[in-house]
Amino acid sequence: MATIQNNASVALIIGVTGMAGLSIAQALKSPTAQGGPWLVYGAARRPKPTWFPSSTVDHFITFDAVNFEDTNATLSPLSSEITHVFWAAIKVGRDEEETISTNSTMLSNVLNVLTANTRPIKLRHITLQTGTSHYLGYPGMAQHEPPFHEEMGRLPYPKFYYTLEDVVKSYESELTYTIHRPSIIIGASCRSVYNFLLTLAVYAEICKHENMPFRYPGTKYTWDHFCEMSDARVLAEQHVWGAVNEKATNEAFNCTNGDVFTWKKMWGVLCEEFGVEFEPLDEDDELFDLVEEMKDKGKVWDQIVEEKGLVETKLEEITCFLPLQYMSRLNFQFVSSMNKSKEFGFYGHVDSFKSLRFWIGKLREMNIIP
Repeated sequence: MATIQNNASVALIIGVTGMAGLSIAQALKSPTAQGGPWLVYGAARRPKPTWFPSSTVDHFITFDAVNFEDTNATLSPLSSEITHVFWAAIKVGRDEEETISTNSTMLSNVLNVLTANTRPIKLRHITLQTGTSHYLGYPGMAQHEPPFHEEMGRLPYPKFYYTLEDVVKSYESELTYTIHRPSIIIGASCRSVYNFLLTLAVYAEICKHENMPFRYPGTKYTWDHFCEMSDARVLAEQHVWGAVNEKATNEAFNCTNGDVFTWKKMWGVLCEEFGVEFEPLDEDDELFDLVEEMKDKGKVWDQIVEEKGLVETKLEEITCFLPLQYMSRLNFQFVSSMNKSKEFGFYGHVDSFKSLRFWIGKLREMNIIP
């Protein structure tokens, strides 16, 4: 495996407090990290949370990437140091147009600052994290057929992932890139927008607290058919591999655990872990509306947080009930091919059931859930 020889590898992780960003930082600081030893700057929009392990990064920096002046003031002094950017940030807007505008501005601001102030440019590579929704259509519109693979073309309507790829590719004459497309990311953080595991954990704890059944919000199709996940550790490993291996240069890669599961079986694991009774899906029942059920449960979660002495969080900030419900009602098997990754030399994998149990344990260690 050809590795770029780095005498000084300096990483900037944008979105370091999210599930992927935190795992990327931990992967880079591992004694066996490819391309290392790494000096790691972790960047976030908000100050470092109490649960964030300080030893994970060498420097924690805070700035708003949407604001060019703030970005420039913070990153200009580092432009002669940073060799690699790991992009794991996302800011969701009110609609796709706003999401495109906001996220492309963030990415452009960071890359503009890091490439404008130093000659020769120190920055060599960016890993850009997008996702499987690269292949998915909007409701009622065309999409690709699973299993998804990286050579599938873009769908004929705007997506912010496409725009971010275009921003990165516009710097192709100055730096290299890899694009990473995870599935449902499973990790430990309370600062990730689409955190399905934490959403399920909160839902289960509310059910326990109120003596409610822990019901599956999806259809029989997704209950019985295959789905996949992306462990944040495997995703981080792929980011680092992509950053330092020449063969991966300027390529896109799916990133999943390498196995599949059914929600029927995974629901049983969740019930075991959270101590709630297993509720089989009743085919004769109407679809259970999880979004409606949880819309007024903020005060219940506040009570659980106070009673259990948890890290202070707000229900609306740490859950994503609507995306979870949407994913549980798909009419196709949510699976991607990992063949390209393996052909290029990345073999990271993990058992999804073990992954789920591991990250539930981490959320408990971090005192985010009971």
